[in-house]
Amino acid sequence: MSAPSLPPPSPPPGSSAAAPPSGPLTRTVARWVLGPAGKQRVRVSQTLLSLGVFLLFALILQAAVLLGLADERAAGVLTAFSLSTAGGFLLLIRSGLNEALHPPEPSLTLAQMVCAIVEVCGAYAVMGAARGVVIVMLMVVLTFGMFVLRPGQARAMALLAALLLATVMVLGNRLDPERHPSEVEIVHAAIAALALGSVSILTIRFGRMRARLSGQREELRQALARIHEMATRDELTGLPNRRTLREMLERRSVDAAPLAVVLIDLDHFKRINDEHGHQIGDRALCHFARLAQEELRGSTDIVGRWGGEEFLLLLPETASMSARACVDRLRQRLGRHPLPGVAPTLALSFSAGVGDCRGPDDIEAVIERADQAMYRAKEAGRGRTELE
Repeated sequence: MSAPSLPPPSPPPGSSAAAPPSGPLTRTVARWVLGPAGKQRVRVSQTLLSLGVFLLFALILQAAVLLGLADERAAGVLTAFSLSTAGGFLLLIRSGLNEALHPPEPSLTLAQMVCAIVEVCGAYAVMGAARGVVIVMLMVVLTFGMFVLRPGQARAMALLAALLLATVMVLGNRLDPERHPSEVEIVHAAIAALALGSVSILTIRFGRMRARLSGQREELRQALARIHEMATRDELTGLPNRRTLREMLERRSVDAAPLAVVLIDLDHFKRINDEHGHQIGDRALCHFARLAQEELRGSTDIVGRWGGEEFLLLLPETASMSARACVDRLRQRLGRHPLPGVAPTLALSFSAGVGDCRGPDDIEAVIERADQAMYRAKEAGRGRTELE
């Protein structure tokens, strides 16, 4: 009998590396043997663990040969097959080819389990009177897949193990009935059916539990994403909200490059709500938000809803005169695109104030200066831009 190369389970979610070894020499050896830190190192270490189990079991096999319980030639062939498959999987995973061969499950658990089942059933054929203990190894093989197999895969592996073991039992009884008497094979088959059935049921239940937990984690992730969206975005327009704009302004203000802050107020917005209703007013806000996003530099400029009908623009690497030109282009664009679906035509306009941020200590002051400039624009007749 040869030692089956046991398939290591995939690393559990959240694990990214094996325990870091201590000492410079140990760390160097670990990097050379296990590879760089990360999930791949976990897979390599687990494959090495299964290889260690294989080597220990090989020693037991040789002891069985010395005791006359196993055929030496057949055991040697099976050991060579087991060693080549175990070493091959280790080389695949250590080289990183496993991630290219099967990205969804880079631990190659199913492939390793199939090889291990073949090896165990081969060991049953050569172990003679001690072959009954090999059934335990089939249980171990199926248990190793408990942490990664889906219920359907677990059933398939259990069925493969049962069919292959039954085939070996029948062939053994037909070809060598003296060493494989029917009575013994029937007892072994019953024990194997009970053991494999129990382990497969547990594996299936564990897989379903993992699927439920995975679904719950995904629901939690989506809920957290929604909460984050609600905390950082304006619900109506989808733009960054007031708190998020302040945080962005604080981060951008530490740069030495110029930073223009523009406060915008839609003109006569109360009249729009009174004459057309709040639904049209909401559409007007969304219409302006969309046009502003299209007009600004998407990679650097930021537009957000400051509150009510007011919007704030952050224009990095932009001096006040350039910011004024940018705002004027936005005003012209807004004039060319009246709010659709409203009769008579509803053209929007806005007043704006521009301020230059002079650093992290100037945040409140620049907002106030931009606000005062905006009110000067409204007092001067609206539909215009004033500098601080």
